[in-house]
Amino acid sequence: MKAIIADDEPHLAQYLHDQLARLWPELHVAAIADSGPAALAAIAEHRPEIAFLDIRMPGATGLEVAAQSRGITRVVFVTAYDQYAVDAFERDAIDYLLKPVTEERLARTVAKLKQAQSPTTDLAPLLAQLAQHLAPRRGGSLRWIRASKRTVDGEVTHQIAVGDVLYVQADDKYTCVFARDGRDIGEWLIRVPLSELAEQLDADDFAQIHRSVIVNMNAVAGTRRDLTGKLYVRLHDCARELPVARQYVHLFRQM
Repeated sequence: MKAIIADDEPHLAQYLHDQLARLWPELHVAAIADSGPAALAAIAEHRPEIAFLDIRMPGATGLEVAAQSRGITRVVFVTAYDQYAVDAFERDAIDYLLKPVTEERLARTVAKLKQAQSPTTDLAPLLAQLAQHLAPRRGGSLRWIRASKRTVDGEVTHQIAVGDVLYVQADDKYTCVFARDGRDIGEWLIRVPLSELAEQLDADDFAQIHRSVIVNMNAVAGTRRDLTGKLYVRLHDCARELPVARQYVHLFRQM
């Protein structure tokens, strides 16, 4: 059985590839695509039984790729989107993986795929509904972030209110979310690129201060300059300071 993986973040695609190799060694990943058009080309060339599609990709979304591949391949959406989309996937028996993808969740999807006899064909109504819901909304922004944390009991997923987020920081193949956790600052992980997360955050509340850091401006208590002139922002209720890159210093000129 053949599959393709489509995700514009290479490390996320490779992570899924490696997990599949462990959980389903008989599955041959014929291609890894980094855009919607590349995914369509890979499907046309390899005719895979399964396509793992990230929903948001350059050139064409995973929804658009799925709509053009109806009857050719069974689609598994890889999504970082909200519970509305997840409920829709489950209601219509479409396979999906919610980022961050855990090995346990992927194992359940693999078991389901092994039992499938043919690709789902009647996707058009659901794809149209999801495309309308997931399109950028005027005045809309992300309200919750689903992120995971490793504990002694295993990997636990939390739903974090965006207002509790102090800042987010890119870290290799993860994005780290730093948020209020009682009186402390907790750290969680999501497998969503910082650039993609930035598009979903309210620009009135969140600002990029470094190529790898976005801060909640409501959490900023003030700024400090060191002896070399380097600017740092100080956060409320903690002693943590974050460096500000030169191109973002203008955001704090009135502080």
